[in-house]
Amino acid sequence: MSETRYRAGMKVRRAVLGDAHVNKATARATSLDRDFQRYIAEAAWGSVWSREGLSRRERSLITIAMLAGLGHEEELAMHLRAAIDNTGTSLDDIREVLLQVGVYCGVPHANTAFKIAKEVLGQEIRRAETTETA
Repeated sequence: MSETRYRAGMKVRRAVLGDAHVNKATARATSLDRDFQRYIAEAAWGSVWSREGLSRRERSLITIAMLAGLGHEEELAMHLRAAIDNTGTSLDDIREVLLQVGVYCGVPHANTAFKIAKEVLGQEIRRAETTETA
């Protein structure tokens, strides 16, 4: 494993998911999954998310679409929150990507993803709707 890639990955992971999430995941690591946590940091965050080819916003949207389409609800909720908080992703962006999920992955996947988005992003949705009606 590359220590440089690991450190770069942890930096991006913290920037995208937030310190609280990363600290919690790191603290919960045991001898069973510590190597897996390191692998995620190095491979996903240090090798892919650290690349310059796409912005973090674009990577967030792609990740949301894939997680929704594959039915990975817990990870989807985490990435929805992170996208709004840390990557410059808007509610409009999320709406559009979940519509794409409905077309290409199926209505049930999109329906579940919209439900999760409303639960996770309820405060932001209410704020946006209040601003629209004002």
